[in-house]
Amino acid sequence: MDTARSPQQRQRPATIRDVAELAGVSPGTASKALNQRGTLRPQTIQRVLAASERLGYRPNELVRGVFGRRSFTVGLITSDSFGRFSSPVMAGAEDALGSGELSVIMCDSRGDARRERQHLATLLGRRIDGLIVTGRCSNPRPPIATSLPFPVVYAHTPSTDPGDCSVMVDDHGAGRLAAAHLLEVGRRRIAHITGPPDFHAVSSRAAGLAGYLSEHGLRVVGDVRTGDWSESWGRQAAERLLGEHRDVDAIYCGSDLIARGVIDALTEAKVNVPAEVAVVGTDNWALIARAARPPLTTVDMCLSEIGRRAAHFLTAAIDGRSIAGRHVAPAQLVVRASTGLPYLDAAADEPHGYHAFCIHEDSPRASAAPTLGGLGVQGR
Repeated sequence: MDTARSPQQRQRPATIRDVAELAGVSPGTASKALNQRGTLRPQTIQRVLAASERLGYRPNELVRGVFGRRSFTVGLITSDSFGRFSSPVMAGAEDALGSGELSVIMCDSRGDARRERQHLATLLGRRIDGLIVTGRCSNPRPPIATSLPFPVVYAHTPSTDPGDCSVMVDDHGAGRLAAAHLLEVGRRRIAHITGPPDFHAVSSRAAGLAGYLSEHGLRVVGDVRTGDWSESWGRQAAERLLGEHRDVDAIYCGSDLIARGVIDALTEAKVNVPAEVAVVGTDNWALIARAARPPLTTVDMCLSEIGRRAAHFLTAAIDGRSIAGRHVAPAQLVVRASTGLPYLDAAADEPHGYHAFCIHEDSPRASAAPTLGGLGVQGR
C-alpha cells in the first residue's frame, strides 16, 4: 500500500529524509542524487528524482550552502552600460545557471575600473561560488583580479591571460560565412564596410572575408572601409564606394546598423537591393535587421550561446573541473531578403507583442503570488 502523501496533504514541507524513505535509499544517497554528486546507478537517481517530484521537495538552500560551503550564487560583471551585446550573453548565462538552481547577481561597471573593483568587493562579501565577466566588445581585457577564492570565466570579452577560461565569438568565421553566402548567390564584386580599426572584431572579420575570397581567386573590391558603428557611416561609405566602384555587386557590413545605412544609400542612388547589390550585415540585431527594406541577411554572433557555454564552464569549474584556454562558439548565417533568397525561417522573425515580456494580471505569465511555504521557505 502506498502511504506517500501529496504536498497538499502534508502539514510540513518535505525533507530529504522523506525523499530518501520514499525512494528506498539513505538520506546521503538521496542528497548525492539530487546534487549530482558521487557515482550512482541511473535507476537509483531516477527513483530519487521521482520521489522528489512527487513530494514537491525543495532543498533548503541555506542548509545546502552552510554544509556544502557554497552560497549557490554566481556573480556576473559587465562593462556594457548599453547592454546591446552583454544582455544576450547575460540572458544565456542566467538560463543555464538557473537550470542548475544557481542564483545570479548582475553588476554593471559602466566601463569604470574603480566601479568594477567595488562590485568585485561586494560579490566577495556575498561569498559567491563563481564569476562571469563580460563586456561590450571582443577585444581582450586584463584579468579582473588574481588569487580569487572562486573560478572566473570570461564571456565575449576574453582575458589576456591564456590560463583563464574565455568563451569567444568567432569573428573570423563571421567574415568567412558572409563571403561563402555571397559567392553562393552568384556575387563576385564584393566590398567591405565596417567599424573602427581598433576593434578586434573589425580586423578578424575583414581577414575572414578576404581569406575566403582569396581561396576562390577573388579580392575585396577597393580598400576595407572603416568608420563608426553607425547608419550615417554606412550611408557615407556606400556613397563613396558607388562613386569609385559602380560595378560592385555585394557589400558585407561589419554591423547591422552600418548595413541599414548602406541600404539607404543604395536605395537613394536608385540601386536595387538585392537585384543589383546584395547586402549582408553582422550581429542579427532583430530590431534593425527585420525593419530594413528589404529585410537584412546577417551573421548572428550567437551571444546567448556564448553566455550558456560560459555558464557551463563555470559550473564545471565550481565542481572542480576547470577548463583553461580560449573557446570559440561558431557564428550562424540568418538569411533574409537582402541577398535575393527567401526567408529560411520567416516565422522566427515574427515580432512579439509588447506584453509578451510583461508579468501583470492580464498576462499569460501571471500567477497568484506564492506564499513563503510555496517557495519552500518556512516562516519564522
